[in-house]
Amino acid sequence: MTRRVLIVDDDAMVRAALAQSIELAGLTPITAGSYIEAKDHVGRDFPGVVLSDIRMPGKDGFALLAWVRKLDPDLPVILLTGEGDIPMAVRGMKEGAFGFLEKPCEPDDLIAVLEKALAIRAMVLSRRRSRQKLRAGDAAARLLHGTSEQAEELRRRVRLAARTRAEVLICGEPGSGTSKVADAIHQLSGDASRPFVKLASAGLDTARLRAGLAEAAGGALFLDEVAALSPEAQFALLDALERPSHMRLMAGTYRDLAAEAGAGRFNADLFYRLDIMRIRIPALRERVADIPILFRHYVDLACEQAGLARPEITPALNTRLMARDWPGNARALMNAAMRFAMGLEWDDDAPDPAIGEPEQHTGHTPGLTERLAQVERSMLVDALERNKGAASAAARELKLPRKTFYDKLARHRIRPEQFRG
Repeated sequence: MTRRVLIVDDDAMVRAALAQSIELAGLTPITAGSYIEAKDHVGRDFPGVVLSDIRMPGKDGFALLAWVRKLDPDLPVILLTGEGDIPMAVRGMKEGAFGFLEKPCEPDDLIAVLEKALAIRAMVLSRRRSRQKLRAGDAAARLLHGTSEQAEELRRRVRLAARTRAEVLICGEPGSGTSKVADAIHQLSGDASRPFVKLASAGLDTARLRAGLAEAAGGALFLDEVAALSPEAQFALLDALERPSHMRLMAGTYRDLAAEAGAGRFNADLFYRLDIMRIRIPALRERVADIPILFRHYVDLACEQAGLARPEITPALNTRLMARDWPGNARALMNAAMRFAMGLEWDDDAPDPAIGEPEQHTGHTPGLTERLAQVERSMLVDALERNKGAASAAARELKLPRKTFYDKLARHRIRPEQFRG
């Protein structure tokens, strides 16, 4: 229930009088006598609002307002000013205060402003909970990170595939994460609680393939690098697919399976059976703007798993990350993030033997103009994420006039509210 009011005033008698009025209105008062004490009561999802005097010893109400705005731009702060202190009120509104009241204020006026602020706060928190539930239930958003158009299209295709029972062919360069895409499809489908079996196609004989098919009954089977299946296993798989079954097949490959079938190295009938729904994972060099987002995600995971403090990821580091082609794609970026989290040198140009080099670049490779646009978009997103969606703070950090900042957001179709949840 969003009914709390944090009262911050250094005068104990004023605090008591305000608390009494607030309690009589059916709200829950919490009192603090200073900026320092107030900070102990407020968190990002504080279920209430802040009512603070401006003039206090030490750090004043403006300092508290600035701290709250940085913590949660959507948390209403109402300032109490002296009678006729118009400049203070104007400054408060400019700095993001929800409202202001002159002291002494009438209880009815006080409660009316508080009720309005609490209603807005309740709506904000409700939307956050809805977004969190949506993200928790949306494996595509939870597993497939990125804000680029390519990342959005990938998630759209994954959600579309999850609504069908058709076979899915997941294509992507080495290290791009075909298995993770298959996992997202399975979790989004109605079969999320049913078996999900993953098998490497290389060296898979017909007996083990049939065992995997049986194990995945009622659920899904993912074959990693399906082009590596032996001719015998390919024939056995095609035979199984042509029989009635409650098992769904997903296959991943970094090869051009159509070319493999055309050259006689892959069963053409099996290729056409698998190619009912194709999902292509874009290479990192095609979505440069996603690289800092993915890197930060991998660093956070590594630090959480190892119990390490997260090192600072500077704009200069993001620029270096985005300047690379990343032939090993997400896997190579993850390895670099793990080394960075442990304080090791991450910028190792030697190819990872577990990843190898891709046979050839596929898809669109952006030119200089497009890369610069992607870098700009990434910097805008990064600033908004660091400032929790506070556009003014992000603009100041990037040293951009507000109009220029908003023009760039519009050009890249970025909405600050996306980063406030």
